[in-house]
Amino acid sequence: MLITMLSTGTRGDTQPFIALGLELKKKGFKVRIAASTSYQQLVESYGFEHAPLRGDINKILESGVVKDSDSPFKFFTSLNFKNDELNELMIGGQEDMHKACEGADAIVYHPGATIGYFVAREMGIPSILACPFPMTPTKEYPAILFYDRLRLGKAYNKLTHKVFETGFWKMANTGLKKYWTRQYGQLPTAFSNPYPKQRTETHPTILSLSPSVFSVPKDWPQHVHSFGYWFIEDHSNYQPSEELAAFLKEGSPPVYVGFGSVGDKKNAAQATDLVLKALKKNGKRGIINAGSGMEERENSKDVLFVKSVPHEWLFPQMAAVVHHGGAGTTAAALRSGVPQIVIPFGNDQFAWGKRMNELGVGAESIPRKELTADKLANAIAFTQTDIVLKKAKELGSRVQKEKGAEKSAELIIQAINTFYQR
Repeated sequence: MLITMLSTGTRGDTQPFIALGLELKKKGFKVRIAASTSYQQLVESYGFEHAPLRGDINKILESGVVKDSDSPFKFFTSLNFKNDELNELMIGGQEDMHKACEGADAIVYHPGATIGYFVAREMGIPSILACPFPMTPTKEYPAILFYDRLRLGKAYNKLTHKVFETGFWKMANTGLKKYWTRQYGQLPTAFSNPYPKQRTETHPTILSLSPSVFSVPKDWPQHVHSFGYWFIEDHSNYQPSEELAAFLKEGSPPVYVGFGSVGDKKNAAQATDLVLKALKKNGKRGIINAGSGMEERENSKDVLFVKSVPHEWLFPQMAAVVHHGGAGTTAAALRSGVPQIVIPFGNDQFAWGKRMNELGVGAESIPRKELTADKLANAIAFTQTDIVLKKAKELGSRVQKEKGAEKSAELIIQAINTFYQR
């Protein structure tokens, strides 16, 4: 049987699908992953069929048509739908995802790829919603975009989820409506928010998220599942450069600094300066991910600039991890068992920063707009205290044992089998 996975966004959005796909492959399924052309080599290196989604996601982010948002309501307007190039790209992306579903026996889709639900329904096959964050309404905690805001009680918590779910659907359906109408002259039948419909035995919702980070709420429906993060377990083929291997052996564990795909290239020189000052103030060595809002400079005995090193391999060897708060990077830092400092740029990154501090595994987050060398130096010093080091190690151990990808694959297979046996 063939399972098509529809990913959207950056590497942090794509890599969990690869991890889940590897578990499904072990169980005899063929897997096709639809992802940005930026990640074709990554997807194919694990033996999957890559279905290209037009456009280089990294260049799109660098172009400025997608804006960072520091409030929930700015998030819902962060895509510039008035930009003709982006508009056509979104419609074309819907066409690419539709094509990727051809011949599939089931569709697993990111909440930003809601076409997966409607194509699955048209094809008469099961669909599985795969979320990197809590999306199903609950009274127990606020929605991810509201998490670092005021706390006003259980009714308010549930309301924030309703607002988030509705707003996310509005963002996700803009390109879909235009594509489907252009292709078929009308919208799909019963066209409405699919997320609440993905809570049944044959159409479940599964989270790539640790229940040790966000607990499974008691008021969630039966068929919403959170077993743990989806990690690529085997990095035995990765060989670090001689320079990186030597750097790691030559001194105390360094601090990693990297801002993923969201780094502000305009202020890369300024960011690099303040990071170097903070490291020096703490007497810490550093590994800096150049190209992620950081300027590549000449290496020294205390600082090494790198590119494209697997987080799961690198992070356990660090003293601390300084990052932007993307869901994937946060998960990798958690699993490594080392403390972290989140420097949020926008969107859900503020929530991950707050949650890491609540769990005791990181310093208080520092919004990128407020980042200074002194603030970063103080945060790094805080992460090296005994209590933070101990909590990070304990939580990392729990996260490592959860086997989220394996259990999620088993649940998907159960949903598929149930669907076809009816």
